[in-house]
Amino acid sequence: MSNSNSSGALSHERIETSNFVMIVLILLVLLVGGLVEIVPLFFQKSTTEPVQGLQPYSALQLAGRDIYIREGCYNCHSQMIRPFRSETLRYGHYSVAGEFVYDHPFQWGSKRTGPDLHRVGSKYSDQWHHDHLNNPRDLVPESNMPAYPWLLRDQVDGAAMPARMRALRAVGVPYTDDQIAKAPEEVKGKTEVEAVIAYLQALGTHVK
Repeated sequence: MSNSNSSGALSHERIETSNFVMIVLILLVLLVGGLVEIVPLFFQKSTTEPVQGLQPYSALQLAGRDIYIREGCYNCHSQMIRPFRSETLRYGHYSVAGEFVYDHPFQWGSKRTGPDLHRVGSKYSDQWHHDHLNNPRDLVPESNMPAYPWLLRDQVDGAAMPARMRALRAVGVPYTDDQIAKAPEEVKGKTEVEAVIAYLQALGTHVK
């Protein structure tokens, strides 16, 4: 009996004193726990099917989204309204997964240096967004958001849009051949600020 206890103690001690074994076991536990939480979501309709009326971003909106990510807007603005009264009173209906099935990557998060932008669509006019991006303090004097004047002069790269849309189609976004073919013409002559505004005006407009 004492030999058995001694052997078990030595085995346990060996695991605790081996960095490699401990790392492997910790990673294994995290992997199993993560799979248990994540895998079921792939089979729930509420997380895999789009909400009613949801359409893939237009070429101009998609270009605006790419610019939004490029400029790091997500570092200060979340796009996830949580189902708490304090959140829904301020920002509107809480976010649901079906609104983001065409977003790769999605912009969920809780960073709130600036306000949540999920329901910003149609809340302000195009001109308001234009002026705000050019110099936020013209509209919100206490804002610490940087200005983005180059968006007003730089134009969208239309030649790059078909490849971006084909890549998204490969992961499930239902772009048609016709939409992809027409993308360069749709964004032709458009400035980057127009693209960002088109994207912002589309946010959160499918759930009231």
